[in-house]
Amino acid sequence: MEQDIITGNSFDKYNSKNPIYKRLMRGFFKSLIELTSDISSGEEFKILEAGCGEGHLASILLNEFKQIDYTGFDIDSDLIREAQNQLPAAKFHVDSIYEPNRYLNSSFRLCLASEVLEHLEYPEAAIKVIKNLSCDYYLFSVPREPIWRILNMLRLKYLGKRGNTPGHLQHWSKKSFIKTISNDFNILEIRSPFPWTMILCKKANA
Repeated sequence: MEQDIITGNSFDKYNSKNPIYKRLMRGFFKSLIELTSDISSGEEFKILEAGCGEGHLASILLNEFKQIDYTGFDIDSDLIREAQNQLPAAKFHVDSIYEPNRYLNSSFRLCLASEVLEHLEYPEAAIKVIKNLSCDYYLFSVPREPIWRILNMLRLKYLGKRGNTPGHLQHWSKKSFIKTISNDFNILEIRSPFPWTMILCKKANA
């Protein structure tokens, strides 16, 4: 099932100096922290992040939640090496989102899959696989289309591809992403930090 995936960020939105993108990222981080805070219990908070990349979100979460037990994985070994060097207190592994076998015997408060599903050829299969992990809650986020591509075109990027970011194989509107997630999960809360869709949910049978 595995396919070639463009990992990392073609445009480093996390560290952009552009004031517009900095404002957009503040909105994204605000929603992420608020949704995560809603399910924190004050005890050790175990988070598993699928497709963690260079560890940008790990850094935000570790800074915000002092009792976090964070584990992240990604298919790109170079990104994992960078993440581990930057955040030695966290645990990072090279694994595929389609085969997260290392985590089958572990339990987590939250499974985070942010900015990863749009890179996958088989996102529905990946969703079903990570649903089998022992996690109390799941938090997904994806770029909201067609707004994402329009913003790329406004900054004169990827014009030949109608604004599609390299490596983005899937394109969800807010409505279509909600429908995709609701096939396997009970949706608890939906946020729309511009230009993303972010969903906190639990397993449908939980």
